[in-house]
Amino acid sequence: MSNYRLAQINIAKLKAPLDSPELRDFVDNLDRINALAEGSDGFVWRLKGEGNDATSLRPFGDDVIVNMSVWRDVEALKDFAYRSGHVEIMRRRREWFTRMAEAYMVLWWVPAGHEPTLEEAAQRLERVRSQGPTPEAFNFGEAFPAPDAAAGATKLSFNDTCPA
Repeated sequence: MSNYRLAQINIAKLKAPLDSPELRDFVDNLDRINALAEGSDGFVWRLKGEGNDATSLRPFGDDVIVNMSVWRDVEALKDFAYRSGHVEIMRRRREWFTRMAEAYMVLWWVPAGHEPTLEEAAQRLERVRSQGPTPEAFNFGEAFPAPDAAAGATKLSFNDTCPA
């Protein structure tokens, strides 16, 4: 087993305040989706602010929320994101969030036991925005193996389309 885990952050720009009627369904599903993540095979850790989620943390602006977590590997995160009840919420994201012109998600490897900081995540997001996918900051479309992967390990490209 690898000595590394997969960290991820994704951000979303709100169309309305979290306490507005427009975002009620999103907010009402937060605990359920977070519990689903925590019960998923390969889940390691997730960022929490005030309460049971990270919606109180706004390092990217007052109208941008963050979600950050750590997983065993790319496959475990992909299974949760695209093959679980999480998909039903992703399908509705345009109801609650505006389209972002820049990358809004990044993956990177961290040593096992490390809980990434928001500063670290912001640096990785900026790296993928400025350089595209690299072994230090990547996405599902061009995922890189853990640093301690067997010699000759190749990128993990998931070319299938997002079900949402």
